[in-house]
Amino acid sequence: MSRDVELGILFADLAGYTALTEAHGDDDAANVAARFYLLARQSLRGPTRFVKPIGDAVMLAGPAPALLLKSLLRLRAAIDAEPDYPAMRAGLHVGPVVERDGDVFGATVNVAARVAAYSRSGQTLCTARFRDALGDCPWVALAPLGPVRLKNVLDPVELFEVSDAGAPISVYAVDPVCRMRVPAGVSSFHCESGDRVVVFCSASCRDAFLAAPDRYVNEAD
Repeated sequence: MSRDVELGILFADLAGYTALTEAHGDDDAANVAARFYLLARQSLRGPTRFVKPIGDAVMLAGPAPALLLKSLLRLRAAIDAEPDYPAMRAGLHVGPVVERDGDVFGATVNVAARVAAYSRSGQTLCTARFRDALGDCPWVALAPLGPVRLKNVLDPVELFEVSDAGAPISVYAVDPVCRMRVPAGVSSFHCESGDRVVVFCSASCRDAFLAAPDRYVNEAD
């Protein structure tokens, strides 16, 4: 049985998950994904619900956009506190959807997924419609990015970059092999590449880089 409602939709995934799988193997990657699902469930605020996991991604939904966004910011803070963990990227939209058997469908869902796919590692983006639905939220900062073309979306979508107005700035490097975040000044695994020092999460990733540095040159930039 299905019903039509208006919900805020969030898609979040782990940037660089494919690289992590190739570098550390399927078991480690599965553990990272399982931890991501758990952190997402633990971050829910108010009526926000965990709709489903999708590989290295999660889908959340809720009737209160501000509480959906607070759930996301809690999730991002939890991920920032995880050692040697990939960065997250996310997209938010709000609009009419169809709910059926616990899942959510419709154009609103598709747009949210496309916004997440458009975002960069560590970035959260929302649509202008989501921004308008938030109302007055002094605890969040929204930077306009202008209209953009999203894959398989007919009209340009106006996007905003979302950040927690009160959050401290996290300083970390990104391992070019597995794409895990490594807190600055913590890892003992590093090497020089040109005029810079490249940091790794482990000796195995450092050795993989040294064996074929040209393969990872873009990721090290």
